[in-house]
Amino acid sequence: MNRKLRNEELDRISIDEFKSTEKTPIIIVLDNIRSLNNIGSVFRTADAFLIEAIYLCGITAQPPHREIQKTALGATESVSWKHFESTSEAIKVLKDKNFKIAAIEQAENSIMLNEFSLTKKEKMAVIFGNEVKGVEQEAINLSDVVIEIPQHGTKHSLNISVSTGIVIWDLFKKFQFFS
Repeated sequence: MNRKLRNEELDRISIDEFKSTEKTPIIIVLDNIRSLNNIGSVFRTADAFLIEAIYLCGITAQPPHREIQKTALGATESVSWKHFESTSEAIKVLKDKNFKIAAIEQAENSIMLNEFSLTKKEKMAVIFGNEVKGVEQEAINLSDVVIEIPQHGTKHSLNISVSTGIVIWDLFKKFQFFS
């Protein structure tokens, strides 16, 4: 029989410990995300996998916000974040810091996530797009690679927070190979 662990048994680190812990070299870029719940969920995913930061771009709302907090559950306090007027502005900053830029989108010549590999422990920035329009074309044009999540059903569409969880988990596992 498996007993569910109590919260105090989970060995959670404090916010100060989180901030001083070595991060997974990934920055999540949110390109004009409308849903405050999605933003909060992305913060929780970023906290879970020790992501370096989240860049909130365009109309993407910023903490503190009650609706973001509902799903973030305090992760806006642990995960670093910054707002940019546009996604292209954020990409330029990331390129100057030698990040490899990956748009997560269905596009011509995209690489399937399961086929994408890291050649070394490089710094990655992954762009997730608007719930309706996806990643803006200008951001795709500025990206080094476009990664697509393989899908086999009728919709070929995932919620942005689900997409973030899938991609970040996959990249996190790939980064662990280099540890």
